Amino acid sequence: MTSIMKIAIIGGTGGMGEGFALRWVINHDITIGSRDAEKAINSAELYMKTALSSYGSNMKGTIKGTDNISCSKDSDILILSIPYESIKLTCDAISNNIRKDCIIISPIVPMERNDLGFTYISFEKNMKSAARLLADNLPNTKIVSAFHSISEVKLKNIHESLDSDTFVCGDDQDAIEKLNQLIVEIKGLRPLYLGSLSLSYQAEVLTPMLLNASKKNKLKHPGIKLT
Repeated sequence: MTSIMKIAIIGGTGGMGEGFALRWVINHDITIGSRDAEKAINSAELYMKTALSSYGSNMKGTIKGTDNISCSKDSDILILSIPYESIKLTCDAISNNIRKDCIIISPIVPMERNDLGFTYISFEKNMKSAARLLADNLPNTKIVSAFHSISEVKLKNIHESLDSDTFVCGDDQDAIEKLNQLIVEIKGLRPLYLGSLSLSYQAEVLTPMLLNASKKNKLKHPGIKLT
């Protein structure tokens, strides 16, 4: 039997946050965070209505909204669904609130768009990967990176199987195993361990690659699956 976990999502009012909340609320308690607490509360109410209409009495969890700082307190899993540029500011705000046993998940991709298409700015501008920057700003925490190549459109459609893989990078095996348990709760999503957190750039760079391929070849919401 799946034990109920407390999952917090900073940046939870965005597309990825909505998808995670809708997928995991069937078994877990979700808190979504925003810099604007009222926005998070309103979004949480909408997500709950969607979830209840889909799961009904099978739903074990709840969804609530609050500000980012409150969101980071007392969570088993903390997902940072934020822009790369916001990492330092967000970490400074929440670092004193995170439990020692909390697992921090990074789906963050350092990416921008120019005339040539989408580029991975860690390579283009000789900057750190998102996971590396996160680890520098949240030392002595359990950080795992994942979900970089998942379509938020498909993630939000809880009636659709993702039929995709997601690469997982991290240094704490217990944290990786717990995240893998959550990943397989998402229909059609398979976790594949890529290696240590230092290799996260290999997963992060897949996002601009997928977006470029999608645009040039008129593909809708592509993902990655190894066969």
